[in-house]
Amino acid sequence: MKPRSKILIIAGSDSSGGAGIQADIKTVTALGGYAMSAITAITAQNTTGVNSVIPVPRKDIEKQILFTCKDIKPDVIKIGMLYSDKVISSVIKALNIIKVRKIILDPVMVAKSGTKLINQSAIESLKNRLIKKTYLITPNIPEAEVLTNKKIRSTEEMIDAASTLLNLGAKNILLKGGHQNSHLVKDIFLNKTEIKVFKNKKIQTQNTHGTGCTLSSAVATFLSCGKPIKKSCELGIKYVNQAIKSNLNYGKGHGPINHLNSINLKRRYL
Repeated sequence: MKPRSKILIIAGSDSSGGAGIQADIKTVTALGGYAMSAITAITAQNTTGVNSVIPVPRKDIEKQILFTCKDIKPDVIKIGMLYSDKVISSVIKALNIIKVRKIILDPVMVAKSGTKLINQSAIESLKNRLIKKTYLITPNIPEAEVLTNKKIRSTEEMIDAASTLLNLGAKNILLKGGHQNSHLVKDIFLNKTEIKVFKNKKIQTQNTHGTGCTLSSAVATFLSCGKPIKKSCELGIKYVNQAIKSNLNYGKGHGPINHLNSINLKRRYL
């Protein structure tokens, strides 16, 4: 099968393979895209927690983006972990040069284990400088609370927070509701002309490591293949739910999801 589109992923590395750049590349590849990468940090982690975070020098991050795109221009860019305001400045500088219109931002702030992956000055840079460059931002509820300074306890408050994020300059918002204490997961898609609430039954499992990274990369891939943004979000949510249902049960903590759930290998390869 020939890849249908090209996606550049700007994110941190997860040595356990469940989240970060590893989850992004698996997702894009499984859905038929061609994945390229610019790594912002190297983490030593497994399903039980993060041991260390090693920053990549920001000049090297900028070089990865520019040198890659000089040769192969992406259709969509997905951005994940950006640990400091200086890194964000370098990424913005590179984005201004390569001029890709469709940018998806997953504002990664805290690992599933609770380890903080971004500092306070970087949060301010996200709010004031990077969000306005994005085509879609995909925060979960805790991330949206940090970005909007609002407590979110209901669907109505999710919509209000998403509207605040829209006012920061993003063109589309997908606010993920997985942290709600409910049997239903409600994800809010919102832009200036419409609101859509995606409702799905919550899957009871602790194996959800990397779901946010996976969702944003899935949406990026569907979008890069020509699907409208709302449909891309719908398909991305479906892909993640299938990946959770067919979980691998690897590790002793928050295990990974099954990124290969969309692939059916023909018998001759087995």
